[in-house]
Amino acid sequence: MNKRHIALLACTAAAVAAGLGAAPSAHHPTVHRVQPGQSIQKAVDAAEPGDVVLLAPGTYRQSVDIKVPDLTLRGHGAGRTVLAPAEDAGKSKSKSKSKGACAEAGNGVCVTGTDKSPLRGVTVRSLTVRGFARNGLWATGTDGLRVTHVAAEKNGQWGIAEERSVHSTLSHNLLRENGDAGLFVSNTVDTEEGARDAERTVIRYNRTTGNRIGVTVRRLRNLSVDRNEATGNCAAVFVVGDETKPRAGDLSVTRNYIHANNKHCPKTPRLPFLQGSGIVLTGAEDTLVAYNRVEDNKGASPLSGGIVLFKSFVGTPSERNDIRDNLVTGNSPADLADRDTAETNTFSRNTCTLSEPAGMC
Repeated sequence: MNKRHIALLACTAAAVAAGLGAAPSAHHPTVHRVQPGQSIQKAVDAAEPGDVVLLAPGTYRQSVDIKVPDLTLRGHGAGRTVLAPAEDAGKSKSKSKSKGACAEAGNGVCVTGTDKSPLRGVTVRSLTVRGFARNGLWATGTDGLRVTHVAAEKNGQWGIAEERSVHSTLSHNLLRENGDAGLFVSNTVDTEEGARDAERTVIRYNRTTGNRIGVTVRRLRNLSVDRNEATGNCAAVFVVGDETKPRAGDLSVTRNYIHANNKHCPKTPRLPFLQGSGIVLTGAEDTLVAYNRVEDNKGASPLSGGIVLFKSFVGTPSERNDIRDNLVTGNSPADLADRDTAETNTFSRNTCTLSEPAGMC
């Protein structure tokens, strides 16, 4: 190639570059560091997708609402980084860092999207949410939410809860002494509609203790509850459906260790008193309950027992559920209890001593 050709190519390249303009620079993720006494919300609002908001060890008396996709909110470990409700804001309104809908609703961390515009790819990890009037972490309208290594304790309603969400991973969390469920996942909480497809949401390797219910799955499909431990709750795992269509079900509850959930909880307008319930299915269909170890859950509630099938409280039967290969011992009044009216549920290869009706062990 002679010098004339080289010059021509150089001119052509320059002209193309001038016509197209410079290529936009890629966003390089930024770590926004927050110290106790500083505003977490301010750091979140300044973040862009892909960024990390990193909380130093300490206690933060504030709430935070996340609406930025692909954001990570991370502490330095549950017990070291703690979010708690703000102290009396009336004493120092100008310094209150918990203004906003999340705090006003009584929640600690909110992850907020919508049905039409789901909030994608948010991660919350390695921190504690404690003592909020309603929920430690509340998520709505999310896709791909990850909540890991979070301790949610002594919150008034739910420890970690979500609705209208898909592809979630809730794992390696500690849920302790929350007013209702430690982990709560649902189709919606404010409308009556059929079960939603959770699109392979996973609840795994969590520990629940001292809650009203360890894990509640309400009106959902395509979800797994796997390898969790539940002890000291009034009830360990509830799978809840009713007459809405599509029906709740097509779930798996597998490889969980559920023992001594014998706390007493008074009745509510929707449920009788709870005590000694291991795994309960009400109004669910096509659900696999397998390879669980369910021991020493004892009570006298209509829902007491190791693994219990019960028609929903609006009368809808549980149908075509497969309960097999479980170790179910020391539960009272029964290890396996089929208190439903349907005849399409199956019990097979379970190791147990007492059943209702007899003959399932």
